[in-house]
Amino acid sequence: MEKKGEENLPQGPLANLNEEYISVRSAQGRRVLFYPFALTFIIMLGVWVVLSGKFDPFHLSLGLISCAIVSYLSCDLLFPSPKIKGLLRQWARFIRYVPWLMVEIIKANLHVTYLVFHPRMMELIDPKIVKFRSKLQSDLALVTFANSITLTPGTITVDVSIDGDFKVHAIDKASGDPLPGAMEANIAKAFGEV
Repeated sequence: MEKKGEENLPQGPLANLNEEYISVRSAQGRRVLFYPFALTFIIMLGVWVVLSGKFDPFHLSLGLISCAIVSYLSCDLLFPSPKIKGLLRQWARFIRYVPWLMVEIIKANLHVTYLVFHPRMMELIDPKIVKFRSKLQSDLALVTFANSITLTPGTITVDVSIDGDFKVHAIDKASGDPLPGAMEANIAKAFGEV
């Protein structure tokens, strides 16, 4: 027997959400939880203040209003779990992923610089499309993976399907060979999908 309010629950990759999250979301339409909203608002406001560089009352009030609206509409994207312990644990794992990604970006920058300044550049550059299927499950993990690939010089994510099928443009064989590899494994750890 189906529980009341579960007839319109998502199917496919979203079907494995925990029951508490589903019951909160399906109770009366849109219901925003405090911790995800507050954390999203704080992060967005911090980024807004750093990037805007404007500290007068007019600009700060615009930033507060904009961040509040966007946080209300998208807090469940950054923090899909309503439990605060789960949120903190997930973000702690993600913060450990960021330094690893920075090192990979630096290494890829050095590799692309080598290609550009090499006397036989035209022989070394061999662009191709690399296709693979990711083992990542959540939408946020797939988006993070796609963005991490694009942030790494020498590779650009061309297409990602909801099933995790990736098409990535690589500037040469060395840039495309490691995919999905260590980056996918580190993202799986960051999002608790190991």
